[in-house]
Amino acid sequence: MDVYEAVTSRRAVRGFTDRPVPKEVLERVLRAAAWAPSASNVQPWCDYVLTGAPLAELKKLAGARIAVGDPWDEPEYEQYPPALKAPYSDRRSAFGEQRYGALGIPREDLEARHRAAAANWDCFGAPAALFCYIDRDMGLPQWSDVGMHLQTIMLLLRDEGLHSCPQMAWAKYHETVAQVVSPPDDLILFCGMSIGYEDLTEGHARTGRAPLEETVTFIDG
Repeated sequence: MDVYEAVTSRRAVRGFTDRPVPKEVLERVLRAAAWAPSASNVQPWCDYVLTGAPLAELKKLAGARIAVGDPWDEPEYEQYPPALKAPYSDRRSAFGEQRYGALGIPREDLEARHRAAAANWDCFGAPAALFCYIDRDMGLPQWSDVGMHLQTIMLLLRDEGLHSCPQMAWAKYHETVAQVVSPPDDLILFCGMSIGYEDLTEGHARTGRAPLEETVTFIDG
């Protein structure tokens, strides 16, 4: 698979089979992803990978919280600006309409939307999950480094025939994740990532992208 194919075929998959992901594949991907760029080679990411019984335990704990309507944990970072302006708010709304529309869930059916969102905490059935942490002392440039690291992982997974779904949703249950991975207190959970083989029986609607002229300005000399 060439780089262009990896980039264009990568998407947030929300339906996985239970086929195990070999540990040696995950190790190979993460070993190569260590070469993701980071300013001054700080490498501010700290990853935990769960499979088997530990992942099943996390899913069970998260599912128990959902079942009793347990509120989300106190946020450790702001996932979106309080007043998300256009065109970003428009793109986010369009994504929601497309995602839930593909599931046949109307905008006003909040209960059904919540049920669909709850699949996040089952990792959409994936047999492997990565949880990416960053040190609390790091600044915005280091958070950018973490994003490049995660993108590198997702592209390498495509080369292995795997798919993924990055999930900031897991940060809402960061205390539950900590029960299983026991991170040091100086780390913040940025996101989780479900990893596995796509369930091809699940329908999906791929989210579109803004046209180039909306996001890129060429200044020719």
